Amino acid sequence: MNYAIRVAQRGLQSGRRVGVALVSEDDELICSAFEGEVRGASWYRTLRRRMQELGISSAHSVYLTINTLSENRSFELAELVKEARIDRVYIGLPDPALTSYLDDDPVTSGGHVKRFSDAFQREILEQNQALYAASEQNIGCNPHYSAHRISEAVSTRLKSKGFALSRSDVNANRGRAALASLICQRYGIEYAEADRAVNDALSGAFDAKYGTYDYAYDARAATVRWTDDFMSVYARSSPKPLSTVNILNVGVGSGHEAAALFADCPQITFVDIAERGLAKISERIPSSRTVVSSAEDLSVLPEDSYDLYVSLRTYNSSFFDTSAAAAEAHRVLKPGAVIIVSVANGFLYTQRGCVVPGLIIPGTDFVDLYRGMDTAHLIGADLDRAGFKDIRMFPTNTEIYLSAVTT
Repeated sequence: MNYAIRVAQRGLQSGRRVGVALVSEDDELICSAFEGEVRGASWYRTLRRRMQELGISSAHSVYLTINTLSENRSFELAELVKEARIDRVYIGLPDPALTSYLDDDPVTSGGHVKRFSDAFQREILEQNQALYAASEQNIGCNPHYSAHRISEAVSTRLKSKGFALSRSDVNANRGRAALASLICQRYGIEYAEADRAVNDALSGAFDAKYGTYDYAYDARAATVRWTDDFMSVYARSSPKPLSTVNILNVGVGSGHEAAALFADCPQITFVDIAERGLAKISERIPSSRTVVSSAEDLSVLPEDSYDLYVSLRTYNSSFFDTSAAAAEAHRVLKPGAVIIVSVANGFLYTQRGCVVPGLIIPGTDFVDLYRGMDTAHLIGADLDRAGFKDIRMFPTNTEIYLSAVTT
């Protein structure tokens, strides 16, 4: 990955910088190419010519920094994998010109495609800063998301407690345990104290961002009937009416989703680390029970107690431990109960009122079109490890739903 990025660096500074490297089964470089290396030829044409000269029709791996679209909007990588047998494909970022999913995209249709790490993705963005800054993937297109960054809020709150961690420190240690461990190392305090400081910082940051959240900033503002998507997923997961089941809703935020979906459900418990959102949902649904807690630790709730666990757009949150949360979900659900979680998969381009698919790359100002699907697959694997069965995925215009059943 690092080599492909270094190859891309040789490209013209004013143009799109793309690097590609073919690697053998012994992890040795076969050949490489970069955009602009040969005048008038793309990286793909240059690489194919080299492969023909070497008499090569296969490789163990290909590393490509950007999954580029040609002028006729076809994927050059798709052409490469049609013409040559390649066992593994590694992709850094989608082309900034890609604003929706296309049928022949090897990243979304191929099972053998893997992604560059977040650190390498940030390097690719740096190489192509101007291109991505001018694209619809720039979250500056959505004032709420560009102004409210969780990592920045966490950094500010930790500094107020005497722990001077920069935003880059926070982004490099995005797990709660990792951040607490960093504070222990730097300040020589006990882990319990550091963990409390991190928990308070996270609670305050999420409260500030989502306690006053408004759908005017949300992709669901452009999808009026988004509630039908949830109801459809639930109907395919359980035959029981929502009003008859004991529901646990984890990560309630400001309560907009809860009010739209569960206002008529008499048996419901809401959980969140941010108290402001819980207070709002108590006003909207007075019969509900509210619990201040994290999804990763539901020890205040008894096991085998709920028929349905719902967590919308929480499992892809910053500093979230999906493995621990999935294990806790399995513990509190009754045998044969249903879990439904969702991954946000779109940002509202507010000036145009359209939705840009994807999730923000941590520590950047850009949305990655592929990241929602990547995240959904990782969550599905965590659900499987926690003991859930019948795991299914339901992509929609605004998010990707996953449902499963307890064993």
